[in-house]
Amino acid sequence: MVHLVSVGSSFHARVIAARLGSDGIPTELRGAVDGPYPGMGQVDVYVRGDDAEVARELLLVDEVESVFEPEPDPTPYRIPVLAAWIAVIAVVAVATTWMARSLPSG
Repeated sequence: MVHLVSVGSSFHARVIAARLGSDGIPTELRGAVDGPYPGMGQVDVYVRGDDAEVARELLLVDEVESVFEPEPDPTPYRIPVLAAWIAVIAVVAVATTWMARSLPSG
């Protein structure tokens, strides 16, 4: 087995292992994979020597393709502020009108 890449978390290492495994490249994870603080610490990803070049190319292609993916809108369902204020004012106006009409006249 030869060293392919080192990453900062076991989650990231498992994602890489799954990606390579989907193309038939077996991996071995070494380092802070499991333990008292899983997910924290450096994890090394190893592959067979004859798979190393293909694995590097696959990871490079994935990295390049991710650059061209658009960033998702962090607030896709956010109501514009003006529309929210108009709704609040309308509710207050309706409530005030209803309360004024329900008061006894006298």
